[in-house]
Amino acid sequence: MIKYPAVTQDMAIEHGLTKSEFEEIVNILGRTPNYVELGIYSVMWSEHCSYKSSIKWLKTLPRSGGKLLVDAGEENAGLVDIGDGKAVAFKIESHNHPSAIEPYQGAATGVGGIMRDIFTMGARPIISMNSLRFGGLSNPRNRFLLEHVVEGIADYSNCLGIPTLGGEVVIEESYSGNPLVNAFGLGIVNAKQTASAVAKGNGNPVFLVGAKTGRDGIHGATFASVELSEESESRRSNVQVGDPFLEKLLLEATLELCKKDWLIGVQDMGAAGITCSSSEMSAKGQCGITIDINKVPLREPNMNAYEIMLSESQERMLVVIEKMFDDELKTIFDKWDLNCTQIGVVNDTGMLEVIENGKTIASIPAESLVLGGGAPQYDMPFSEPKYIIEKNQLSLERLPEPDDYNKVLTTILASPNVCSKHWVYQQYDTTVRSNTILGPGSDSGVIRLKGSKKGISVSIDCNGKQVYLNPRLGGEMAVAEAARNVVCSGAEPIAITNCLNFGNPNDPEIFWQFKEAVLGIGNACRTFNTPVTGGNVSFYNESTIGAVYPSPVIGMVGLMEDVSNLTTMEFKHSDDFIIVLGAINGKLGGSEYLSEIHNKIEGPVSPLNLEFEMRVQEVCLEAIKKGIVNSAHDISNGGLAVCIAESVIHSPAGLGAKIDCARRLRNDELLFGECPSAIIITIPEIKLIDLIMISKDLDVPTQTIGRVTQDNKLRINDHINIHREVMEDAYFKAFSKMMEG
Repeated sequence: MIKYPAVTQDMAIEHGLTKSEFEEIVNILGRTPNYVELGIYSVMWSEHCSYKSSIKWLKTLPRSGGKLLVDAGEENAGLVDIGDGKAVAFKIESHNHPSAIEPYQGAATGVGGIMRDIFTMGARPIISMNSLRFGGLSNPRNRFLLEHVVEGIADYSNCLGIPTLGGEVVIEESYSGNPLVNAFGLGIVNAKQTASAVAKGNGNPVFLVGAKTGRDGIHGATFASVELSEESESRRSNVQVGDPFLEKLLLEATLELCKKDWLIGVQDMGAAGITCSSSEMSAKGQCGITIDINKVPLREPNMNAYEIMLSESQERMLVVIEKMFDDELKTIFDKWDLNCTQIGVVNDTGMLEVIENGKTIASIPAESLVLGGGAPQYDMPFSEPKYIIEKNQLSLERLPEPDDYNKVLTTILASPNVCSKHWVYQQYDTTVRSNTILGPGSDSGVIRLKGSKKGISVSIDCNGKQVYLNPRLGGEMAVAEAARNVVCSGAEPIAITNCLNFGNPNDPEIFWQFKEAVLGIGNACRTFNTPVTGGNVSFYNESTIGAVYPSPVIGMVGLMEDVSNLTTMEFKHSDDFIIVLGAINGKLGGSEYLSEIHNKIEGPVSPLNLEFEMRVQEVCLEAIKKGIVNSAHDISNGGLAVCIAESVIHSPAGLGAKIDCARRLRNDELLFGECPSAIIITIPEIKLIDLIMISKDLDVPTQTIGRVTQDNKLRINDHINIHREVMEDAYFKAFSKMMEG
């Protein structure tokens, strides 16, 4: 007979619950919870699982409409119609805290978890991407974290046979000690063959499939709902351990299963393991589930119900099928040499029941555990931080202009947020399955859909400095740039997923950042008609040095109707006109120039007119579809000079550029100011009239600012005159040198 400790209020607080939450649990149950029930509530009511601080504001986002086939949060991942009977399922999630403690497994299991969210919907994963943020690379610990996070991502994705098409790597001191590791996955599915995360049908069997259950990851959800501290290093047992080879088998078995009409529902066991999957599936189906703990296959001896229910061992899923199809289910999983064990049944009581040694040791209303049901929801206090005014007083008069703009350009090209991340990307298999047509290092990643002319373009984007200086505008900018990147490839933006990374939500100033950023994201998504399919909120991203920059990472998905329209950043032909779509009116606030050259993080950042931004993107996309555009690259990190330089150094040997811009701005503003709503394109001279007609129809200014040359140089006005080899040396070698220490 297993003995569990008696539950007290102090014990509940140690489990991460508040006094009032414990009292509410007592009220729901009509009694004091036992130890197993306390553990179940503690993980399900954690911030990571319940979104109790954020749900009010998440509901303000556009969560339906457009091409969405399911509303946000309805399923394991978003589902968007792409025509021809096909849909894409995609999502992004964080694995920040685990990666700070055990970077290899933290990152690897982040990839594994997001891919299970995709294939449990019946979709075959075809794209992996990520957003990675670390502290300064002069710190050996930060280099260690980056090295092993990248290794974990590469090993897991490569073993699964899913191409990693890029993403972003950001280096800022605020992420020291608390890296952000956000994993994105996208899969393709027949729109009428999708699976749901639901349980229903009294007496239907419930199976655990995949790996055996161990003690790894216990209380991982609550671990992700507290700040990191010096004691966090001792919590390695909260970090899951992954097996990509087993997941590959699980992927294939699940895709086979999802085609069966006797399948009721399937859900990944991610955060909170059996507890989360069983409670969410039963609540969605307005039923209950009875779990017999003694039937759960274990890989460690003497595990009790508390441990088994809270374990976050990887590569496991919960499957509900119709009665009488047990043999058919087991045949599928035997074929793939995978465990398939019935551990419970669906009941009609609405209760999550746990049986151990023939006795009921937990009996909880399933609805009381889940987001949107009985889980608490809070109106968090918020207040504008004092730094907002202080940090938005940048005075150009007190900012000296450089003497050597060539040196400034090479310095920025070699800065960690601008330079090539080839050191990272070379570890990823980017071409497996042979569908990749635009890989890492581009504005977006693009993959063709076999058997059609269509392609999918994905961009992962967020500028944390801009969000820090102006959270609402920063949220709008993140969506706008992600959409712009997709458009520059020749695709139409159709929907987003997001991963909202912030500090402690109990700090009113942090929560103000969150609230403002969410409102900004909503504004932009409504303008671009790109609804939010779902995503992830990650709070408590703080270390001993403070909170990370607010980082609402946007994963934008675009549809390319014809991959022959693919457009890339590099110049193609000498004598092509170099043209600005939109307007160059960038400010130095929040720019790489300001931080790298002047060591300042100050605003204001450039303003953004969402309607104008939309028109600029429409001009670019229409011009691409009509075959006018030879290259397209938006102005972002580093400003105009870096944008042109990147196009030059990715171009065929010999090509360069000569730019002559009107001087309405200070020279450093013109060259390095970071402005939205501006895309640099190249076109043949004979296509200029065609472009002007399109831009006039949409009331978007265009300006011819130069030509592609054959002299291997970049020249801008009288200030930059630099050989291509010098720029290439700065851009391509810098990151490797940083990682060498």
